[in-house]
Amino acid sequence: MAATPPPIETEALIIGAGPAGLFLAFQLGLQEVACHLVDVLPEPGGQCAALYPDKPIYDLPGLPVCSGRELTERLLQQLRPFNPPLHLGQLVSGLQRQPDGRWLVRSSGGPNSSQAWLAPTVFIAAGVGAFVPRKEALPELEPFEHSPPVQVCYHDLPPEAALATAKHIVVHGGDAAAVELALALVQEGTQEWAQKTGQNRITLLHRSERLQIEPALQAALDRALAAQTLQLVLGQPVGIVSGPGGGQAGPALQALQLATPGGGQTTLPCDLLLPRLGLSPKLGPLADWGLALQRKLLPVDSATMASAEPGLYAVGDINHYPGKRKLIVCAFHEATLAAFAAAAQLRPGQRQLLQYTTTSPRLQQLLGVGGGG
Repeated sequence: MAATPPPIETEALIIGAGPAGLFLAFQLGLQEVACHLVDVLPEPGGQCAALYPDKPIYDLPGLPVCSGRELTERLLQQLRPFNPPLHLGQLVSGLQRQPDGRWLVRSSGGPNSSQAWLAPTVFIAAGVGAFVPRKEALPELEPFEHSPPVQVCYHDLPPEAALATAKHIVVHGGDAAAVELALALVQEGTQEWAQKTGQNRITLLHRSERLQIEPALQAALDRALAAQTLQLVLGQPVGIVSGPGGGQAGPALQALQLATPGGGQTTLPCDLLLPRLGLSPKLGPLADWGLALQRKLLPVDSATMASAEPGLYAVGDINHYPGKRKLIVCAFHEATLAAFAAAAQLRPGQRQLLQYTTTSPRLQQLLGVGGGG
């Protein structure tokens, strides 16, 4: 196992890279507070990008309609002048106060990947919890997630060499993420390897023919199925077949045993399984941090978004105060208040001035834009 790297020291750490976390990073930038962001998902955007990237949002100021994906792109563009480091695919597993008053935050990205941060201010922008992949209901598959060569991947893809040597790649799921991944594997070269070896086959596995995808994506899938570069198999995994050939002298995944819609059973060859079964929010380690949660929410001061713990703030759906409303626009307001409060905490002897990006030369310089009007 790789050695744990030393903690990254920063003025602020934001747990959660959804809309609230991204806008909070922007507001901290305007306050000249250096920050890092960490999120369990492989891409920024949180719930908006992960659960409804293409669904319209109608209640954002100045934007009559905006998709979750577009909102994420706009927030990232707005944040670009400050370019805070993004640590993605990292599940925060620990939060501890240190003797010097700073917070030690630890995360894990897998059996060989972990990171830690030291920061005087920490902002929890984790929404309703960490969005983690829904797992296969087969405990027998768990060993193949970790022992090299990895044969079950819920988030990222395995190394290209693993894709190239896999004989039977199965993408399990029925939404856009699953279909897009299956089509991408066909288009980006996996089928080339199939033609060279005569062995590689890409299968989309779902319990029924009804897929939760837009018409354009359905048309692309239909074309791939007609061209026989991809096959669709209907069924639900109920068991596995394994045999010799795994890493470190262990067994290798060879096939999935499926229950078919008609009540029968079949076996589907599989030596690389890519489940894309959606995401589910879990409070997870947050519940074990020793915080005074009330009904799985963190109470905060409505003027500062500060919790009862000095230096610990919460914005977005994870916090609670009298009059709280779980709306994106409210989270943006909370992020602004939290950034001002953190700046005051970090620089107690410095006078805080309310400045406007329209007229402030300092803010415009930070943003890299021209003079104000």
